[in-house]
Amino acid sequence: MEHTAHSESSSTFQPRRILVRGVNWLGDAVMTTPALLRLREQFPEALIALVTPEKLRGLWLHHPAVDEVITFKSDEGPLRVARKVQVMMWPDTEGKPTVAASAKRAADALSPLQRSGFDLAVILPNSPRSALESWLARVPRRLGYARPWRNFFLTNAVPSRPDTGHMRKRSVAEIKQLISATVPAANSPPAFRESDHQIYDYLHLVAALGANPEPLPTQLVVAPGEIKAAAQKFNLTSQFTNHRPVFGLNPGAEYGPAKRWPAQRFIAAAREIQKRTNCWWLVLGGKGDALLANEIQAAIAGGQAGAVSLAGRTSLRELCAVIKQCRVLLTNDTGPMHIAAALGTPVVVPFGSTSPELTGPITSAGARHQLLKSDAPCSPCFLRECPIDFRCMNGIAVERVVEAVMKAVS
Repeated sequence: MEHTAHSESSSTFQPRRILVRGVNWLGDAVMTTPALLRLREQFPEALIALVTPEKLRGLWLHHPAVDEVITFKSDEGPLRVARKVQVMMWPDTEGKPTVAASAKRAADALSPLQRSGFDLAVILPNSPRSALESWLARVPRRLGYARPWRNFFLTNAVPSRPDTGHMRKRSVAEIKQLISATVPAANSPPAFRESDHQIYDYLHLVAALGANPEPLPTQLVVAPGEIKAAAQKFNLTSQFTNHRPVFGLNPGAEYGPAKRWPAQRFIAAAREIQKRTNCWWLVLGGKGDALLANEIQAAIAGGQAGAVSLAGRTSLRELCAVIKQCRVLLTNDTGPMHIAAALGTPVVVPFGSTSPELTGPITSAGARHQLLKSDAPCSPCFLRECPIDFRCMNGIAVERVVEAVMKAVS
């Protein structure tokens, strides 16, 4: 039977062990941190365990809202995840969580009917699978957004927020109509509000438990020792300790080429900024960005010192440590952008196919982020690839990006 979210917000409900099913993408995961912090604020004495893909484990080290992390690999199904929940967080005789020494062997032996030890599951993704996992683990209260094919697995199906703007992919026909319109104002891009931002979806969900729905800046934590270790590993100690500023450049974007400002513009902007500031550039990215990053690094350096490529060489924690040390990160709209903002590093971001109002960094007072858009009438289209002439990104000039970086570091 489904229940309303209201019943869970009662002050009499004080869960001791909360399971949070995290989201699957890096940038989205960072955007859940305000909701996790509000959940911790609402239940300060509860243990909060986060279920997350293995690739995102490092994101949650030292995080004040997370006590335990349970990971799964991409090839592990819902039943396997449910068994990990049951074994790894089985309560001891005092009611405190423990991690079984033989967790892997025991997971294979447990039945899904066995009790997990959690009082409540908060399910952040909207997928049927994420709700199924907590149902299989027999968490007695399971709260998530009401969606087709998954409401059966929820005890508290929370309705979507009313009247909010969300991503909607434009069709090719709509894009062509927008760019050929004689009266652009009549076909202007949607006017998103602050409350349309994705973090409010997560905040609304925990608010159903009585948590404060007001936004907070995203937050990640890096220890000083991690910065020192990363500097030593990548031979960056002199860069991190001398008087030349260290700037980061992240030219990739996992979602697709429509989110990527052209590489030659990154190069031109980086060269000009280096002339003005005498900065060191750290070119960042994942393994799939290594070739592009190496080309950009070589073009910036021009055979001389001044740029280092770390793309594909860092773990997630090392990436966080390096970004924390940067004065600014010039980046596309992608995961490292969210990491930087959550660590207090200013970002400069050319936006094309996506909208800063929906997925840009949440800023706090004094933040120096620079979020740039062109006047392309078809932007944002939310497509992976541009079906026309990429005018949204081509409309953001090198000079504009250079001035934005200078403003961010001033």
